[in-house]
Amino acid sequence: MEVQFIKVNPLTRIALDEEIGKNARELALQLVVGVGPGPVAAVPTAERMLASIGKKDSLTTLTWSLAKDYADLAQTRALARALDVDLTLHAPYYVDFFGSQEARERSMRQIQWAAVLAEGLGARMAVTHLGFYGPGGRSDSVQELTRIARELSDWLKTYSKGTVRLGIEPSGHPDVFGSREEILEVAHQVKGVVPIMNLPHLAARERHTFDTPDDLRPLVDEFVAASGGELYMNFAGVEFYGPGEFRLTPIKRGQARFDPVAELFADREYDVTVISSSPLLEHDAMYMKLLYERALAKRYAKKHAPVPPVPKKPLIAPSKPAGKAPLRPPPAGGRRPLLAAKASVAPKRSDRDRKRHR
Repeated sequence: MEVQFIKVNPLTRIALDEEIGKNARELALQLVVGVGPGPVAAVPTAERMLASIGKKDSLTTLTWSLAKDYADLAQTRALARALDVDLTLHAPYYVDFFGSQEARERSMRQIQWAAVLAEGLGARMAVTHLGFYGPGGRSDSVQELTRIARELSDWLKTYSKGTVRLGIEPSGHPDVFGSREEILEVAHQVKGVVPIMNLPHLAARERHTFDTPDDLRPLVDEFVAASGGELYMNFAGVEFYGPGEFRLTPIKRGQARFDPVAELFADREYDVTVISSSPLLEHDAMYMKLLYERALAKRYAKKHAPVPPVPKKPLIAPSKPAGKAPLRPPPAGGRRPLLAAKASVAPKRSDRDRKRHR
C-alpha cells in the first residue's frame, strides 16, 4: 500500500514549557518532523528527534489526516506488519528546485518530512517527483537535479539507517523532469535511488500505450536492471492531450490497458509491486488483481494441458465383414455346372393304402 502524503501544513513554533525534557516522538497530539534552534525549520536528524527538547528549541509540526502523533504511526506500523502489508509513502506532488530560495528549501523539506513519516510508519520507500526543469539548458537541469537526488539519498540513508530508500518517478509532462532516460540515468548515478516505473506517465510522455507484452518487456527489463532486480510500478488509466498527459482515469476508460501488463507478469517471474494510482483506488486495485489472476489461470491451463492419447494399432487384424460368399470361379476349360433344384419325391402307397383311400 502506498500511503498518500500529498498535502503539507507545517507549523514552526517555540517549544512549550511542558514539552521541555521530552523528545519529539513522545509528544501527544503533536506530529513533530523537525527540532532545532531558531525560528526556521531545521533539517531533520535522528539525533535531534530522539534528544531531549531544550528551552530555546523550535519544533516543526505537521497536520495530517492519517496520524496525530507518533503513537498513531506506531499503531499503523504494527497493524501493517500483523496483516503482512508492505508500506511505502508518496511525498507531496508540487516541488520546485529552480524557483526562489524559499521554494527550493520548502521542496527539500517536504521530501525530508515525508521520509521522516515513512520511517515512523515502517515504510521501505518514500516516492517523489523532482519538479520542473530550470531556465537554462535541460542538461544543466538534469545535472543539478541529480545532485539534489544524491543529497536527499545520502541524508535519508543517514536518518533511517538504510531502512527507507528514495524513489523517483517519471512525469507525463515534457516540462517536468522525468523521462525514461532521465529516471534510469539518475538511478544509475545515485546509489540508493529506486526508479519508479509509472506506466501511465511514461505512456503519455512517449505517446506509446504498450498494447502487447512484447512492447512492454524491454521497458520492464530496463527498470528491473536499474533497480537491482525488483520493480515498483504505478498504474492507472490515462488520457493524452497535446504534448503530454491530460489526466489519470479509471482503468476501463484510459488509453493504456492493464491486460498486457498482467500477461507479461504472469509469464515471467518478476519481483514486482503494482500500485493503483487510479481515481478509483480500491476498485481498480481489485480489478488489476482479477486481470492478473485470469492471466495466471490462462498460463497454468496452457502449461498443464492434458496430452491427447495416441491411438494404438490393433494387434490382431480385424475380421472381414459378414456377407455373401463369393462365387467360385468356373473350372478351367469348362462351363460352370448348373445347380439343379432338389425335387421332393412322394412316398409310394401300398395296395392296402389305395383301397383305404378309395
